[in-house]
Amino acid sequence: MHRCLELAAFGAGHVAPNPMVGAVLLHDDRIIGEGWHQQYGQAHAEVNCIASVKPTDLHLLPLSTMYVSLEPCAHFGKTPPCADLIIEKEIPRVVIGCRDPFNLVNGKGIEKLNAAGIVTETGILENECRELNKRFFTFHTSHRPYIILKWAETADGFIGNTTERRLLISNEYSNRLVHRWRSEEAGVMVGTQTALVDNPQLTTRNWPGKSPLRIVIDRKLQLPRSLHLFSKDARTIVFNELLQEEKDGLLFYKLQPAENLLPQIMDALFTLSVQSVIVEGGTQLLRSFIDANLWDEARIICNEIQKAGSGVSAPILTNALKINEESLLTDKISYFKHAVA
Repeated sequence: MHRCLELAAFGAGHVAPNPMVGAVLLHDDRIIGEGWHQQYGQAHAEVNCIASVKPTDLHLLPLSTMYVSLEPCAHFGKTPPCADLIIEKEIPRVVIGCRDPFNLVNGKGIEKLNAAGIVTETGILENECRELNKRFFTFHTSHRPYIILKWAETADGFIGNTTERRLLISNEYSNRLVHRWRSEEAGVMVGTQTALVDNPQLTTRNWPGKSPLRIVIDRKLQLPRSLHLFSKDARTIVFNELLQEEKDGLLFYKLQPAENLLPQIMDALFTLSVQSVIVEGGTQLLRSFIDANLWDEARIICNEIQKAGSGVSAPILTNALKINEESLLTDKISYFKHAVA
């Protein structure tokens, strides 16, 4: 199963909104086949695993055990059901890391295998399997995107200026890392003030990989179209209270006026199949997520040398558990998980 997880991770950034999955075929302690889900819309891990078996080993399939990190699918989607292929190849035993929470699967794959007389075992390295696909699991169990909060702050705890001038905090190495983070998520979100003052591009121009969906909250549609985030470098969705239309690559998504728009935004992103979002500011937007306990991870970049003296204070993270810390020259990067009570 550890090998399944290693294989599954090769699909990172290529298979969403599908989960990352790895599969291994074992006969008498010898791996005769292995595979992973490599590209969304293409063959799943089980199919690639079986296809990798050498012709001289094909006769061993009815004597082998398949290990797979996630429950085999039992429905027709972009590809046929993997459970059907396992049954067709007469593989007698399947060891599964964890069940698939997607409502079209969620136990149905296991039921189909059992009904065909195949022995199944589940819950092997289950926590590790769920962690690998934490975005997928959160999306399908909580019906919202996996939320990552990110900001950079000075050594004395400021995130920005009180003027209309952008405060540059993190160094070039941390900036490149942020672009890698963006490439790993489905969406990146900012508020009105951050879009206006910082004029961010919110792309992955400093890292190879697809740029995420850009998400901006602009209640009254006051942001000028000349801003970078309205360029054609990536898709952009504008949450607002005035307009619902799609034009020139921009989706204007109308919400009902409310003091707190986050519940509506989460529902909309779930409907739009956006499985994960990295929230990059500003302070008011970050605080609204923190106050609502609506976050899963936080990544805070602190420039340990630079001091601002005054400005916009960085948010205070609550209900947080630090899980890691690293340094990139002048920057210390702290990683947190939401501590569920």
